[in-house]
Amino acid sequence: MKQVIDIFSKKKMVIKEEPNKKIKVDYREKNSLVISELIKLGFEVEFLELKVADYIVGEVAIERKTVNDFVSSMKNKRMIKQLEEIQQYKNRLLVIEGIDEQELYTDSEEFIGMHPNAVRGFLLSILLKFKVPIIFSKDYKDTAKFINVLARKKTREVSLNVSKKALNKKERMQFIMESFQGIGPKTAKNLLKKFKSVKNIINAPHEEIKELIGKKAESLKIVDEKY
Repeated sequence: MKQVIDIFSKKKMVIKEEPNKKIKVDYREKNSLVISELIKLGFEVEFLELKVADYIVGEVAIERKTVNDFVSSMKNKRMIKQLEEIQQYKNRLLVIEGIDEQELYTDSEEFIGMHPNAVRGFLLSILLKFKVPIIFSKDYKDTAKFINVLARKKTREVSLNVSKKALNKKERMQFIMESFQGIGPKTAKNLLKKFKSVKNIINAPHEEIKELIGKKAESLKIVDEKY
């Protein structure tokens, strides 16, 4: 803590520099090496069952992914759900950890089983669609240092009363339509606006749907196939 003289006032202004010493952490992060680093830096770690995010630092929610975990969660689409859920926090971050230890992608598709441009596109979606800033940390020590700097900033506590994302009726309908291959948000909305319900879309003549969305209509034929 230090004192700063305001030249326009006789009163002394006091600026607090003490860090927020307690960090809320999801209990599934217990074995992470980031935790031991935070303790070394003097933080008290409080383990909780966080419904959303891995770390709560002041008013910031942080989702931490190692490179392997990020690629895996991108493939199985778990990352999308987590990005949707973290929207409940005004301030959020995604930390992708370990870029010094493993490449996030290379020009070879064989490296992670998907085209590098798919990874690049997904990173752009995180920034532009989900509005979640990304930090690429070198390793677990670097992640802890980022959290350390963040915790030293003056922030207020945020509520932990968040939940897994519950979609409203329209969002659920759109979600169902987007599960068909090639049907994105725009196409799903166009279909629902025209036919008013998922049932009407499924029962509509194929040619009518094809007239609206073109070749993408082929993916809807799966509703007539046997399991």
